Amino acid sequence: MIYRFAHTLTPTMMVSILFCFAAHPVLAQSNIGNKYGLVVIDDANILKNEIEADPGKKMEDLQKAIPSLVLDLRYAGTDNFLHRRLYPPVNSTYLRTAAVMALQKAVLRLRSDHLALKVFDAYRPYSITQEMWQSVKDSRYAADPSKGSGHNRGIAIDLTLIDAATGRELDMGTGFDNFTDSAHGDFTALPPRVLGNRQLLKTVMEDAGFVPLDTEWWHFSLPDPAHYELLDLSFEALQQLAWQH
Repeated sequence: MIYRFAHTLTPTMMVSILFCFAAHPVLAQSNIGNKYGLVVIDDANILKNEIEADPGKKMEDLQKAIPSLVLDLRYAGTDNFLHRRLYPPVNSTYLRTAAVMALQKAVLRLRSDHLALKVFDAYRPYSITQEMWQSVKDSRYAADPSKGSGHNRGIAIDLTLIDAATGRELDMGTGFDNFTDSAHGDFTALPPRVLGNRQLLKTVMEDAGFVPLDTEWWHFSLPDPAHYELLDLSFEALQQLAWQH
C-alpha cells in the first residue's frame, strides 16, 4: 500500500504518523498527504477498504451502469487540447455510485425530449491532472494539483447533449476544451438556439444534483468533493476492482 508522502515531515509529525499507524493502519495511511498535503490513493487495496466502509464510494463502470450513454473519451485519443493520448485505449470510464445515480436522473429527464448524453471525460487519474497543469497553469481551465479535481475524485463529468436518434451533437457554440470566454456559462453573445441548448444541459444536470463550472459549459460535479478521496489509479485497476464488487 503506497501513498504519496510529503517531501518534508518534522520529527513530531513522524512520531504522530507512526503512532497512528500502529493503532489504525488504514486510517493512518488515509491521513498521509502528498507534497501539497493532499491524500491521493494510488493503491487499489486502499480504495477497496474505503468502499467496504462506505459502499457509496464504489467506482462504477459508466458503460455498464448507463448503456445509453455515448462515450467519446477525448483523452484516450489525440482529439484534445494537448493533441496526444493521455489515457491508454479504454472503452469506458468511471464515476462514484452517487454520481452515477445522479447521471441516471439526467438521462431519464432527457429521454422525453428525445435527447441523450455524450461523455468526453469522467474519472481522471491525479497524475494526469498534474500533467495537464504543466501545459495550462490556468485554474479556469485546468485543475490545480495543489487542490485536485472532481475528476480525480470520481464525481465530475464532461459531457454534451446529442440527438438520441441520430447521435448528432447539439450546437453549444464551442467544442469541448475550448479555453476562451465563449465557453463560459455567462457568455451570451451566441444565437438564442445555442444559449437554449446550454441552458437545457445546465438545468437538467443541476436538477439531477450536479454543480456546473462557470468557465466550462460541459463540466459538472457533485457538490461534496471533500467526502471523496483523490485517486491516482489506472483504469485497469478500477476495472479489476469493479469485478470484485
